[in-house]
Amino acid sequence: MPTPLPGLVGFAAALREAGLRCDAHRVRAYLDAVDQMDIADPRRLYWAGRVALCSEPDDIPRYDEAFAAWFRDEPPVRQRNALPVPTPPRIAALVTQPSGTGEGTETQDPLSVAATDAEVLRHRDLAELTKAERRHLRELLDTLRPVPAPRPSLRYRTARRGRLDASRTLRAMLAGGGEPGRLVHARRRTRARRTVFLIDVSGSMKPYADALLRFAHVVVRAAPSDVEVFTLGTRLTRVTRQLRQRDPERAMLDAAGAVPDFAGGTRLGETLRVFLDRWGQRGMARRATVVVFSDGWERGDTTPLGEASARLSRLAHRVFWVNPHAGHEGYQPVQSGIAAVLPHVDRLLAGHSLATLERLLRETAHA
Repeated sequence: MPTPLPGLVGFAAALREAGLRCDAHRVRAYLDAVDQMDIADPRRLYWAGRVALCSEPDDIPRYDEAFAAWFRDEPPVRQRNALPVPTPPRIAALVTQPSGTGEGTETQDPLSVAATDAEVLRHRDLAELTKAERRHLRELLDTLRPVPAPRPSLRYRTARRGRLDASRTLRAMLAGGGEPGRLVHARRRTRARRTVFLIDVSGSMKPYADALLRFAHVVVRAAPSDVEVFTLGTRLTRVTRQLRQRDPERAMLDAAGAVPDFAGGTRLGETLRVFLDRWGQRGMARRATVVVFSDGWERGDTTPLGEASARLSRLAHRVFWVNPHAGHEGYQPVQSGIAAVLPHVDRLLAGHSLATLERLLRETAHA
């Protein structure tokens, strides 16, 4: 399926806020239907959403109000026993209108313009986005589908191939009166590998902190029991419980209230040591994929940071260090903090754009 228009995903989110039960399956059906029609035809757009996103008759009035508020300027006109025919919409919420209205101006395909804008935004630096682009980014983040990396479990399941399951084979023989029967084989089950996010929220990371926390919220919402999130600054703060809420705005407000050192100083070495002593050594980091989001700026001696990174590397399955500055042209890992941790991490990745965060998801999924 092609990449959905962020404006349509935002419309589905507005319907959920209005009380409609628009789950992922209904939204996917809606996007598939829109993909097969002319998006500039308001009546087709209206009926596609009404059929796919409304689950009961009581949803129709709320759907009409949300549709009119999202795609039209004037409030909807209610008619008894008659469906209001929507007027041609302003689709500025969906696409960027081409500039120029002269006779020689070529008309562009709205879908192509929207896809181009979304693709450009995916590669923009998160620290340079305007308020409108940040709202657009939040809609694009909602389209991400994180897949946790699998790991072998201690339990086995019956399979056509694998090791011989002697106990099940023997029980099958006893059930058959002791006669030799079919051999039973078994293979290890798989379960999701735990992922731990450590997000630097110090002053130097302030332009990226909001987008990174929203990205972490998307990952936590996809696998609430297998993802942990901490913030690093002058102290360590666990924000997993706050980010498990479904509403992203409420989750961000609660997380901001729980972090007392946002946009303050940074003590990477000390906070990493606290994480290892209180959480990591006791099992949270063992055989987990640990992702540290930080630019590596560390004041003072970096020896504790190097020691904590080496200790984390011995516990975790993989350690990824995501530095937003690593995606800039001409970047060299010469900062004292990055130089101290570089020998102990598996990959140094860039995290300055949506495209690099998508690459991080692929890296963790194949870790």
